[in-house]
Amino acid sequence: MVKKVVFFIIMVFWGCSSSQKNKQNTSILLTSKEIVNNKAAYIPSQCYTKTKDDDGRLHNPCMNCHVHSNRPNYMDDWELQECLLFSEYSKVNRFSNLFKDRRDEVNAISDETILNYVRKENYFNDKKQIILAEQLQNLPSRWDFNDNKKWEGYVPDCYFNFDNEGFDKNQQGEFTGWRAFGYYPFLGTFWPTNGSTDDVLIRLPKAFQMMDESFDTQTYKVNLAIVEAMIKESNITIEEVNESRWGIDLNKNGELDNSTQITYQWKPLNHEYMSYVGDAKKLYDEGKFHIAAGLYPEGTEFLHTVRYIDVHQKNKSIAMSPRMKELRYAKKYGWNSYPQIQNGMTAEVKERHDFPDRLKTVLGNMEEGLDNGYGWKYQGFIEDKEGYLRPQTYEETLYCIGCHSTIGAVVDSTFVFPRKFDHTQAQMGWSHWSQLKNGFKNIKEPILADGRYEYSLYLQNNHSGDEFRDNMEVMEKFFESNGTTKISELETLHNDISHLIVPTMSRAIQLNKAYKVIVEEQGYIYGRDAHVKPVIHVHKEVEIDQKTGLEAVKMERYPLK
Repeated sequence: MVKKVVFFIIMVFWGCSSSQKNKQNTSILLTSKEIVNNKAAYIPSQCYTKTKDDDGRLHNPCMNCHVHSNRPNYMDDWELQECLLFSEYSKVNRFSNLFKDRRDEVNAISDETILNYVRKENYFNDKKQIILAEQLQNLPSRWDFNDNKKWEGYVPDCYFNFDNEGFDKNQQGEFTGWRAFGYYPFLGTFWPTNGSTDDVLIRLPKAFQMMDESFDTQTYKVNLAIVEAMIKESNITIEEVNESRWGIDLNKNGELDNSTQITYQWKPLNHEYMSYVGDAKKLYDEGKFHIAAGLYPEGTEFLHTVRYIDVHQKNKSIAMSPRMKELRYAKKYGWNSYPQIQNGMTAEVKERHDFPDRLKTVLGNMEEGLDNGYGWKYQGFIEDKEGYLRPQTYEETLYCIGCHSTIGAVVDSTFVFPRKFDHTQAQMGWSHWSQLKNGFKNIKEPILADGRYEYSLYLQNNHSGDEFRDNMEVMEKFFESNGTTKISELETLHNDISHLIVPTMSRAIQLNKAYKVIVEEQGYIYGRDAHVKPVIHVHKEVEIDQKTGLEAVKMERYPLK
């Protein structure tokens, strides 16, 4: 019974609806907490995908997010692949942009116009100053939630100026603390072939960057590797260091010697512990920082840009555009132990059981960010009608919370860092996509912890390259007319993920145009998914407890190989 209630909760969190018409909105009140369209905006549109086509063939996009999870993510929600457990409110799909026909608007935009648009910066001005930082310094009243003339949230401070180890530096050549890393893009929506390019950076608190109160690159690199080991729960290869510098046995061989590995060995019940180094170690010993498998230390930050797709016609390749669609920010403000996390999830189960039609309460506001209930705050900036970044509204930010809270696929509320490249990739995995000459070319397909190819498994079970089954390029390349996968194409994919996740130039340009239409409408609360034609494989309304017809795909995802 408890298990079923847990499933019900997650799907209540993940529901949508769509009775309102998609109207152009050019006068958005950014500081309002009023829900205009969707009180359950934390439930993504992908959850409404039909799992059975007209020929009776089954498709399983649900396996992306609803998987076996390890502690301290106690949801283990793989069975949600088998049943759509929506509430009375969330059974109606309110992401009406999915059903909009944009062909006329898209055809009215020339290829030259859209390429000029995506190639124009909206993060930096001509002096390479961060536009948002300047605006937030002189806060416009329309962005001031509490009317105190001071911005209480994140002020963008990344310069996307990376050295050969992925570290970002400001205009004076100083480290900002941000570090870019390469990763296997998450399945479906986050593949460029479905409309966007993106990048992710991590920053640990100042103490993790310092040795004896001075910035120390080696100390910071080792601490980042320790965090990576704790999140992946596996050994991490590093450049050779001398352990005696910190007095910590990093490779766990019983000596303080030269080490090229952070050995993961964390079993507190067996008195096997891990530790940070440098000034972070001192604060850890004082109880001001914590460490545990599957959890980031408090103060960890992530920066995620979502961008258009730039195309290079000369060599027929794609790249990240200078123009950003979104700038997403997350910070872990507090620590929750395993029992606290489990108790929090149990409390959610009880509330949803006692009050099944009560929607999720999400604390926060557009200025300080929204609280996911597990120690993280999320905040975002998105394009305004003129193409410059503005703060997201409460409802627009609510869109982020469902995926970054209680689903099986996340590790401490996050997706990408567990998918970080290992030391065998460029710059030992610490690089920004802009630093890779060949982009995704010749990057091998990720292999799950259970030995199966991850992207291939998704294709074989979803019979499509996206959740909505709208990407005809992928379907024509990878599937026979009867829906079976082409083995030869999968074999190519095993050695080169670009074969799957990179779109043709024409598709990239069309999806850029489709998203530009949403920008002009400022209609993000009705859905941000770029589609030219209406999607046809998505429910406008589902039945409560509707069976999907699927047999759940069980997989152990991490660590990826």
